[in-house]
Amino acid sequence: MARYLGPVCKLCRREGEKLFLKGERCLSAKCALERRAYPPGMHGRESQFRRGRASEYSLQLREKQKVRRIYGVLERQFRRYYKEALRRKGLTGENLLIILESRLDNVVYRLGFASSRAQARQLVQHGHFYLNGRRATIPSMLLKPGDEISVRPQSRQLKYFKDLAKVLDEKDVPNWLSLDTTNLLGRVLNLPTREEIAPSINEHLIVEYYSR
Repeated sequence: MARYLGPVCKLCRREGEKLFLKGERCLSAKCALERRAYPPGMHGRESQFRRGRASEYSLQLREKQKVRRIYGVLERQFRRYYKEALRRKGLTGENLLIILESRLDNVVYRLGFASSRAQARQLVQHGHFYLNGRRATIPSMLLKPGDEISVRPQSRQLKYFKDLAKVLDEKDVPNWLSLDTTNLLGRVLNLPTREEIAPSINEHLIVEYYSR
């Protein structure tokens, strides 16, 4: 399964905002954007002082790239999600974000079982979770209301999940999910609404990009 393997801190610097790709590190003084708040590359620092207004295409491309990087999706798969969003009823941009939020790795991250989507993806691939009682190892699986995600019984004996159980009560779980911290079990209550998804994303720019 293809995925980005390069340095993720450069992605935040390129987009000019925190994408929270490295979990708790992004909230610390070690965050690359805190230390070097300019794009990567030999001319990155100079670009801060360049004049000129970004073109519409540039704004659309940057927004599309930003969302792709937030959810850890490569271009081909992201385009497939867009086509699926186009087929569904309702606003295409909102449908796209709902599809991305419904991915198994994102739900694992939202429930607090991982500190980043990349870590959630790895945990899923290593088979640490059950989906509706069956082992799930595909991070891109799309969940629906009523689905139940639980930590595999054998995995609960690992130090990572033992330590996680002690801090899960402090996690802020979205309203469209529920979390049973005692049994390390989460449920999808309903699909998220646009108000429950990151307000910093401008999905209209993505729709305009693919509508060219």
